[in-house]
Amino acid sequence: MSDDEMNIDEITSGGGAVRRRGRGFKNGGGPKEVPVSTEATYDRVETTKDSDARAARSVEGWIVLVTNVHEEATEEDVQDKFGEFGEIKNLHLNLDRRTGYVKGYALVEYETMTEAQAAIDGASGTPLLEQVIQCDYAFVRPPPSGPKKGRPARGRSASPSRRR
Repeated sequence: MSDDEMNIDEITSGGGAVRRRGRGFKNGGGPKEVPVSTEATYDRVETTKDSDARAARSVEGWIVLVTNVHEEATEEDVQDKFGEFGEIKNLHLNLDRRTGYVKGYALVEYETMTEAQAAIDGASGTPLLEQVIQCDYAFVRPPPSGPKKGRPARGRSASPSRRR
């Protein structure tokens, strides 16, 4: 396809250009202009290491999420790095379809929580193929936000079997 065929403007017989309608164009023919704000506002998720959030077990075991994995790392590299902390039940090293390289993260599954915690403590902050990796649990249960124990829930009715 030549450059002339790829233009979004069509030259009419009258000599003027007619703009096509579509995404990104106003009825007037030009692209929409977005006002630039001097002060950007972003939503932020606050994370604290001392929170009451606890690791959650997956269906088969405890999954450790490894981030900042080198793009040329192989399953054997990750297996060697995390095999010393316990028996690896499952290992996922996802590849980018377009490039064929590693996406930058790996999922390592252990049978017990002690093995997973040892892997997180031992491997987090250590290099793997010249990149420092970070590890944490893949699934985390949020801290409880319901009513406190021992205190009745106000404003809620009891289940039908307990209303008597």
